[in-house]
Amino acid sequence: MVRHIVVLQWSDSATPAQKEEAAAAFRALPGSVPQIRALRSGPDLGLVPGNHDFAAVLDFDTVEDWRAYQESPPHKELIARHIKPILAGRTAIQFQVGQ
Repeated sequence: MVRHIVVLQWSDSATPAQKEEAAAAFRALPGSVPQIRALRSGPDLGLVPGNHDFAAVLDFDTVEDWRAYQESPPHKELIARHIKPILAGRTAIQFQVGQ
């Protein structure tokens, strides 16, 4: 299994509505991208100053499934419509789970 973790920092100008729209768009992805085995996401709890604002953890059966997700229209729309307009920073990692 391949795990993809993405951590996002919102711009100072991001509104609460924009942040919620981005979160809702993430939550909707499994319904439109069949390669997603599991998805968990949410805003940072604010327990440590300086953390990023939002994280998503997605699981895929194979690297090929992850690549298909990356190129899928729903993923590209999420980025273009909900992420890029309010993004200040991003980091991500992919790794094998269970090895």
